[in-house]
Amino acid sequence: MEENKKFKLVTSKKTRYLLPNILTLAGVCLGISSIKFSIDGNYTIAVTFILFAAILDALDGRIARMIKGTSEFGKELDSLTDFVSFGIAPVFVLYFWELNTYGKLGWAITLIYSVCCVLRLARFNLTKIEEKQEWKNNFFEGVPSPAGGLLILMPLIYELTNLNVGLDVKKLTPYLTIAVAILLVSKIPTLSLKKISISPNTTVFLLLTVGIVFIALLFYTLEALLVFGVVYLISIPVSIYIYSKQNKQNSKKISDEDHEDIL
Repeated sequence: MEENKKFKLVTSKKTRYLLPNILTLAGVCLGISSIKFSIDGNYTIAVTFILFAAILDALDGRIARMIKGTSEFGKELDSLTDFVSFGIAPVFVLYFWELNTYGKLGWAITLIYSVCCVLRLARFNLTKIEEKQEWKNNFFEGVPSPAGGLLILMPLIYELTNLNVGLDVKKLTPYLTIAVAILLVSKIPTLSLKKISISPNTTVFLLLTVGIVFIALLFYTLEALLVFGVVYLISIPVSIYIYSKQNKQNSKKISDEDHEDIL
């Protein structure tokens, strides 16, 4: 008599692949939902959903590596959902908020940003780093799509915070969107910190920083996002400097090794 076979979505050995993919799918649901709330005029929730999508995007890959649940399917799914959550959703929120007032030009800017985002993701999938240049894992080539999605929303976030600084940032929306679109496809190095090593002595300070960031996002979500956006923009020149310095050091090291091999 044949034994009854229970239906399983995946084999028991591969259940660890489910959690990262579930987080990825949850992120894309949040991204799509943000479009719905922007249509309804509820921009606060729309921005918050994109923030949560960015957090899930940061977690899914790290969790996958921690539990050894990485897969080719997961990588492709992550790229496709990133395009929806950060290449379409944020710029559509902007379109319903401000860009639609520019008519055809506003729609053209929306398309340009989305196209630049998909090009950036396609290039990222094809990027291969050699063993001798593993230090490059700490840098992205261009601004990553989650950061780009939040950066273009900065004028909207500023308006939602009701800060009265005397600046009409709403008019900067089309220019900032184009600028971020260019940064997406550029080869400007930006900090990734994927392979950064943390000293045990600094662990306490790191946890304290994470706690402060969490509290700021919990009680002052929009204000904290605005500050993080400004800090990120400031970090770009810093990352260019660090990248250039490490590139020179690595090139000198490789040159010295080649010279020793010849001798």
